Amino acid sequence: MDNNNSQGNDGKRFNHSSQTFIILIIAAVITFFVYTMIRGFFVSGVTQEVSYTEFISMIDGNQISEVEWGDSDITIYLKSSAEAPVKNSPVNTKDQYSQYLSQMNVRYYVVPVNADAENLVDRMLRHGVEIYKLKPDNSGYIMEAMISIVIPFVLIFVIMNMTMRRMGNGGGGLMGVGKSTAKMYMQKETGVTFKDVAGEDEAKESLVEIVDFLHNPTKYTAIGAKLPKGALLVGPPGTGKTLLAKAVAGEAQVPFYSLSGSDFVEMFVGVGASRVRDLFKNATQSAPCIIFIDEIDAIGKTRDTRYGGNDEREQTLNQLLSEMDGFDASKGIMVMGATNRPEILDPALLRPGRFDRRIVVEKPDLKGRVNILKVHAKDVQLDDSVDFNEIALATSGAVGADLANMMNEAAITAVKHGRKKVSQADLFEAVEVVLVGKEKKDRILSKEERRIVSYHEVGHALVSAIQKDAEPVQKITIVPRTMGALGYVMQVPEEEKYLNTKDELHAMLVGYLGGRAAEEIVFGTVTTGASNDIEKATKLARAMVTQYGMTEKFGLMGLATQESMYLNTGRTVMNCGDDTATQVDQEVMRILKECYEEAKEILNQNRFALDRIAEYLIERETITGKEFLHILHDVQKEEDMKLHPEKYTNENAESENSDDDSSAEIIPTVENPDIDSVSESGSQENKGKMPFEEVRAKYAAKEVTEQLDDASPVNDETSGKDSTSSV
Repeated sequence: MDNNNSQGNDGKRFNHSSQTFIILIIAAVITFFVYTMIRGFFVSGVTQEVSYTEFISMIDGNQISEVEWGDSDITIYLKSSAEAPVKNSPVNTKDQYSQYLSQMNVRYYVVPVNADAENLVDRMLRHGVEIYKLKPDNSGYIMEAMISIVIPFVLIFVIMNMTMRRMGNGGGGLMGVGKSTAKMYMQKETGVTFKDVAGEDEAKESLVEIVDFLHNPTKYTAIGAKLPKGALLVGPPGTGKTLLAKAVAGEAQVPFYSLSGSDFVEMFVGVGASRVRDLFKNATQSAPCIIFIDEIDAIGKTRDTRYGGNDEREQTLNQLLSEMDGFDASKGIMVMGATNRPEILDPALLRPGRFDRRIVVEKPDLKGRVNILKVHAKDVQLDDSVDFNEIALATSGAVGADLANMMNEAAITAVKHGRKKVSQADLFEAVEVVLVGKEKKDRILSKEERRIVSYHEVGHALVSAIQKDAEPVQKITIVPRTMGALGYVMQVPEEEKYLNTKDELHAMLVGYLGGRAAEEIVFGTVTTGASNDIEKATKLARAMVTQYGMTEKFGLMGLATQESMYLNTGRTVMNCGDDTATQVDQEVMRILKECYEEAKEILNQNRFALDRIAEYLIERETITGKEFLHILHDVQKEEDMKLHPEKYTNENAESENSDDDSSAEIIPTVENPDIDSVSESGSQENKGKMPFEEVRAKYAAKEVTEQLDDASPVNDETSGKDSTSSV
């Protein structure tokens, strides 16, 4: 449910910038040629200085017809039969030089010697040279100065005026930058209604009331109700905040002004406030209408007492606050904003009377993801194998934009494979492409590295399969991906979960560390492949200590807060002193060490299964959860037959060969490590033994289909954990 409006605006701005740059280049070239031509008109011809001695020789040789005596030099005009000097000429012969003179209109001049002026005049008169005294004239210098200075400034002014018109979107020359850049849409232009929005039923319900108010204001005003002045849409990126705003405009069929918070700010001081005034002026003239400001946190950040570079932004915010207080709500002007950082917005902007409603647009749940997939699949050809419930369950934590991208990638994958309809396998492959990237075919691992990665991933899977509270394994692969993973284990919950118990989080920690434990057990050393697992395990263990109150040492004390509730990049702030923070680190370290020892104990007790599954994974590269379960079942049965051969009679063996799922099948027990030692309370709780029928039931509850050969890992952000373990 993403919006392409911002991308369109960026494209238009890029085109405007390119056009402006081209215009500047053309104007510079034209200016150069015009200046050269005009200067050449006033200063025509080519001048060449001759020496005074040569000048005397030319007089004595009767080569000069007349001279013009100026203040600083004497201009020489030769007779037509005279032989001009060839000094500094670009030609060699006399004929070529004469042709050069006629083309270039060369004039000669000499600087006279003042002490010899009288003798020079007498000499020229004796040889019949006509002498003209020039009257001083500064008009040429004035014109040349005007050409050199005035014309370039005029051209620069014209170019700047054209540029500012583009910056102001035609808003009237240099002062156009103060005009609003909001784009107005009508229903036929947005083309979006509430039918195009899925997975956000609560948000739609709140907005439907606003639309109904715009359509039927009398039934609300009759009992004294007023149109909410503003509605703020808050939620993670990609959940459909902008799409909801467009749907409101499409349903209400009123003018819809759309712009981004950054559009108010320009390079000139005061432009932001001016654009706010102009926006609300236009909105008042178009009422009833909707004003939508996307990413309003760009101008709505909390003001502080410090002075600096934020004065312009605060001036824009002050003007926005004033306008939102000043307009009459009875005219039908509705202000909508969208942000994924509501915690940094100014309290004055959030108070009732400005943004009366705060509409939370959360990540969709299982039902919402199914509905979103159906919306984006309405124009896609699907075959009978497609099951949106399976896809939605495998994409826990995905937002509408992710699901739309997955559906498009699935259609592209189907075309690439020569199919006319999208299958379930295409959808799972699309999930994989979006979340972990494509297969990196050019990354070839050595034989030893493949063994390490294989044991690492099987360590994750085996530890998760043995534990009661872990999620079922649905895929194991050692195929490298373009986003950096050399392999991963996919675990999908049996149902949508919103809460996690302490035992479930403990099982997740042990599962995260299962890969590193397998490396140490099998190879006697460890690699860098577990860095991501260690990072996730440390983050989860720290959250258990500081936020979830799941340790007896600190109890119910909240020791940390998350800065951003909707962005994954939010920083965790500790609410304790240095000594307490040190104790928190020690507690986190204790939990991680105990979970690591538990993972090693599980793998040591199931070493034969670890080797068998790892060898199979090296050969196949990718195995499904169903294959993993069958191998684990066979290995455990072999071991149990060695220990308890009397349990397997010939009759039971024949029954098992004829029907693996018959009730006569005797399923051995998987001996889990006794985790009494890792119990925080130190009590001897025997929750480490898990019958193998429970392991199998855990997988049977969620049937793993053959299409999961191409399944992919997902980030379960809803439950606050990553359901994928990868190298």
